[in-house]
Amino acid sequence: MKKNCIVAQSGGPTSAINASLCGVITGSLENENFETCYGALNGITGVISSNYINLTEMAAIPGFLDKLYVTPAMFLGSCRYKLPADFTDEVYSKIFDELHKLNIGAFFYIGGNDSMDTISKLSGYAKIHDEKINFVGIPKTIDNDLCETDHTPGFGSAAKYIAATVREITYDTFIYPVKSVTIIEIMGRDAGWLTAASALARRNPGDAPHFIYLPEKPFNIVSFLDNIRDELTRRNNVIVTVSEGIRDVEGRYICEYTPAELSEYISTGFNSAKEKNHNTADIFGNTHLSGVGKVLETLVKEELKIKTRSIEINVLQRCAAHMASATDLAESKKQGAYGIKLATENKSGVMVTLKRVSNAPYETKCDYAEISKIANEAKSVPGSWITPDGHDITQELKDYILPLIQGEVSITYHNGLPEFC
Repeated sequence: MKKNCIVAQSGGPTSAINASLCGVITGSLENENFETCYGALNGITGVISSNYINLTEMAAIPGFLDKLYVTPAMFLGSCRYKLPADFTDEVYSKIFDELHKLNIGAFFYIGGNDSMDTISKLSGYAKIHDEKINFVGIPKTIDNDLCETDHTPGFGSAAKYIAATVREITYDTFIYPVKSVTIIEIMGRDAGWLTAASALARRNPGDAPHFIYLPEKPFNIVSFLDNIRDELTRRNNVIVTVSEGIRDVEGRYICEYTPAELSEYISTGFNSAKEKNHNTADIFGNTHLSGVGKVLETLVKEELKIKTRSIEINVLQRCAAHMASATDLAESKKQGAYGIKLATENKSGVMVTLKRVSNAPYETKCDYAEISKIANEAKSVPGSWITPDGHDITQELKDYILPLIQGEVSITYHNGLPEFC
């Protein structure tokens, strides 16, 4: 008797996550082991609440899969739900009762680090209770911080958007013959991959951004001011990109500093580690960060007495389908389909990974890794890919990112606006 499969999406949205969903759907349609592919709405909470749709039926609608492929965000909706560590919790019996009711043979979760935690727990429970259901993670995160894979679906499109946006900001800024500083804040709590992508905005040596600060290196406030002060002797307009999660040498987030503390730091170099952390965290323990651009804007205005502005890109790059990378979407779909292959080979407690075969010409292949090596871990930008002065990236990192932003995606427009699912 054929089994069915179910897929869900979780975490933050991207321009490519629905391409991964397309891969799962088309893979299930082409696989003789599965009869129906269900979609759980709002992540694992959709399974818990019996809230799901029949994706096999939807796939038969003319043009549906083509439109879904280029639709940003999550067609199935999302959640941020942390499963308990205690396998005796009643939520597990509720989940597996629902999976049994649907005759599920494979569960696919498309998401980032926290989603892989869910796959880890569900596969762990299944192993203990001898459940014949395979649990496979399909990677997704613009942060590019999942271990065991060359890069993550969604990162290439977000990197493309950031590089293009920084270049456009540069054009806007350079038209004025007055001294100014522009600080661009980019997502990245622990890993600076997205901020590093801003380097692709450069066409020639000396082009903006002039300084790039990642959370992997301690941020020195005094050196930051000295760098800008020196650069202003050579040009009118200085553009800086910073990760939201940059920290000082003591590990304190720069966004936590008050103006008074900044002044004290500059004058005395006080030990910031003694200061209270004012940020809150989500259920997975991730600190909520924002405002480092505004903090640095205030600092530069006060110390250098110059026109300064900050721009927080924030979530804009997550669903910028108009700037999606064709390479990113194609790889995302490929990984979704590969997840089906893994499940039919009775692989469980694993995540689909990408291995880079060649950089020129660019080529990747799908593989997999044990979820225990991925869940609750984070991949940082290697220190060797950051310049010794701590405020730029190396050519090796640029070469790593550049292939991921290649190609444009064809989108249907209606009344001048993109049309999505």
